[in-house]
Amino acid sequence: MFVTAAYAQATGTGGAGDLFASLAPIFILIIIFWFLIFRPQQKRAKAHQEMLNAIKRGDTIVTNGGLVGKVMKIIDDSDLEVEVSKGVKVKIVRSMVADVRSKSTSATN
Repeated sequence: MFVTAAYAQATGTGGAGDLFASLAPIFILIIIFWFLIFRPQQKRAKAHQEMLNAIKRGDTIVTNGGLVGKVMKIIDDSDLEVEVSKGVKVKIVRSMVADVRSKSTSATN
């Protein structure tokens, strides 16, 4: 009847500009996540690994389970013998050390 045909009008711009404009917010979010989340986490992991590698005999440590003890002996590269009380020694995995409270005065193993 009185219905006219509607035609799409061309915008005159190419598709490359639209593609970049639609992907720009995603790239910005990736950059924000990198600097606010991933990079600080990598720094903390590196510092923790350096702390674990620097453990020596005589250091007072805290495990992830909350035990506080003194390192008596380093067994291999992955295990420590820790004295948690006088005469009570336990063997723990080095990676389960959460913190080194005090450093030993002697650097002998």
